[in-house]
Amino acid sequence: MPASEKTILDKIQTRQAVVGVIGLGYVGLPLVRTFSKAGFRCVGYDVDEAKVHALNAGQSYIKHIPSQTVADLVEKSGFRATANPSDLRACDAILICVPTPLNKTRDPDMTYVEQTARMIAQHLQPGQLIILESTTYPGTTRELVQPILEAGGLRAEQDYFLAYSPEREDPGRKDFSTETIPKVVGGIGPKSTRIAEALYAGAITKVVPVANCEVAEAAKILENVYRCVNIAMVNELKVLFDRMGIDVWEVIRAASTKPFGFQAFYPGPGLGGHCIPIDPFYLTWKARQYELSTRFIELAGEINRAMPEYVVNRLAEALNGVKKPINGSRILVLGLAYKKDVDDLRESPSIHLIEMLKARGAHVDYNDPHIPKTHRQREHDLQMESVELTPRTLASYDGVLISTDHSAYDYQMIVDHANLVVDTRNATANCRNTAGKVTRA
Repeated sequence: MPASEKTILDKIQTRQAVVGVIGLGYVGLPLVRTFSKAGFRCVGYDVDEAKVHALNAGQSYIKHIPSQTVADLVEKSGFRATANPSDLRACDAILICVPTPLNKTRDPDMTYVEQTARMIAQHLQPGQLIILESTTYPGTTRELVQPILEAGGLRAEQDYFLAYSPEREDPGRKDFSTETIPKVVGGIGPKSTRIAEALYAGAITKVVPVANCEVAEAAKILENVYRCVNIAMVNELKVLFDRMGIDVWEVIRAASTKPFGFQAFYPGPGLGGHCIPIDPFYLTWKARQYELSTRFIELAGEINRAMPEYVVNRLAEALNGVKKPINGSRILVLGLAYKKDVDDLRESPSIHLIEMLKARGAHVDYNDPHIPKTHRQREHDLQMESVELTPRTLASYDGVLISTDHSAYDYQMIVDHANLVVDTRNATANCRNTAGKVTRA
């Protein structure tokens, strides 16, 4: 076994390896927590100096990671956040957890991955393990990251090690955590796979090694394509069944009683989060390089992207029923986060709904118990604050649009005091006196 490989494996085994995490958001910070809990010292890097200062002061900016947890990481586990890339030189393993968005033409925007790889390349040390966790198209690690890292002369499998392991975070989930979700790992070569597997095995319950980084990259894409396509199917059925006068939610409940051959997916106002609205289109883009079209993915994308407009049209129909146009109406959107009980608004359909309603002349406010005010995003800047949710507030709006079904909401109170409710999540299913007041969308 080469000395560099044995050295890092020995460090991992004895918990002497220092783990660096680049990108301290919804993926990176849970990784820091997981590796620190397992006895590794962690260094976190982020370009956002406000995040760095907050973490070093023991303060969290992610709802499901308490500030006390961050304080313990700093005081008891030796965690340190930094905005100085040269600090990465002291790390034995560096995990890349940066955004991989789409550009305006829905092609992969690899800016963050490229910039991060160039930054690492400037400080790359012999024997280091570099792992990309950001979701991306098959081939990214080998075709994009490896050439950048090797521009200085070091070679993968010989001087340093390179692997891919897709993040599988699901913010707000209570039945699985970073350490209990199986970790898929594929290296640029067998040495890189072995070392990456050993690293994750030191902190995560189950590690699943695969043949290479391309298999690992494709596995994450498959996971999200599967969900994207099935959600699109049930969204399309929602539109059809609504026109037929059939309750799609009851249909799903009935179908779910079959003990085999069926998995329930649920409709909504559109796709949200950091994965499903974006990741399948990485494969669509890559397929064009092979002169193939991914028709299932593209059709699913069309259906899911059309859902916010469908919801707005259903709201318009409901308002028309009480002789009110959207233009000039006061609308309250309930839930800004992309899913229930989290403070994550990345790619949230609620943002698109608010912008569409404003474009049609509505006066729009929102309430979200997890997001007191909005912050600037890459493509959106609502500059709004959550309004108080009271019977008097509800009664002051012409329509209430339930976009995210947070558990904190008292849906009976909402139905009782709102003038009109448009429910995209079936949140009012168990409420009384909904006839003539609640519209499903």
